[in-house]
Amino acid sequence: MTTTALALAAVWPPEVDGGVRPVMVEADSSGGDLMIRFGLPSAPSLLDVAAAAGQPYPGSLLGATSELPFGVRAVVAVPGRGPCREAVRLLAGQAGRRVLLGDSNDWGTVLLDVGRLGEDAEPLLDAADQVVLVTRGGAEPLTHVSASGLHVEACAGRLTLAVVGPCPYPAEEIGNTLGMERVVFLPWDARSVGAMSSSKHGVLRTAGFRPSPLMTAVRALARQLAEPRQAQPQQSPSGARAPGSAHGTERYAAQLAGHGRAGLVQGPGAEEDGS
Repeated sequence: MTTTALALAAVWPPEVDGGVRPVMVEADSSGGDLMIRFGLPSAPSLLDVAAAAGQPYPGSLLGATSELPFGVRAVVAVPGRGPCREAVRLLAGQAGRRVLLGDSNDWGTVLLDVGRLGEDAEPLLDAADQVVLVTRGGAEPLTHVSASGLHVEACAGRLTLAVVGPCPYPAEEIGNTLGMERVVFLPWDARSVGAMSSSKHGVLRTAGFRPSPLMTAVRALARQLAEPRQAQPQQSPSGARAPGSAHGTERYAAQLAGHGRAGLVQGPGAEEDGS
């Protein structure tokens, strides 16, 4: 599922936010993977964002971002459930959402990787503009999705089920069975997954001649997620510091035209090596 979030950040439509690149935040209460994967220092991290949330002037989310080797910027989390669970709890509160939303000068989109379904992720999902549930395509993981406890009605109009890898069922059948309004398929693409797992600096092929199947599918998903906001009036990005707006309560929607909040959650059976 972290791979899906990274891929979305890599192909997010630049015209949506005036060319400002999105920020991916590892907001998984079970702990992060990217710090170890890319050999990053223990700070800055998600813990710094959570610590700043209680300050009168918490600053920009960009102060805690790291540049990943393939051109995506991310706020990474330390390994381990204990500190990350507390950090996610703080981010889900009013002060934490203020940090993620930023102020009127902030511009851009934040993609939150909230990990597996559970009570720790629920406050962030409740506040998200869009929710993407990532799972495998077999009968067992899809059955687990139906029994996962996700409140589909509460996510009405903003929930997408992303099915990774081979799937014997058509999207319409999955949607009707699980009550999902939108079902998309993401192909298994070992080459792209490898490129997003390597610590070597390089360019991730996202467009141009023969782009990878995964990036082609994720680009279409990114445009679907961004489409509702593209219909809104856009604010001028001049003087913008960073995309500090991510999850927030619905009452902020009118104040945040042009800002985006999206959450990704891992469904049962979505192993990290390909999702």
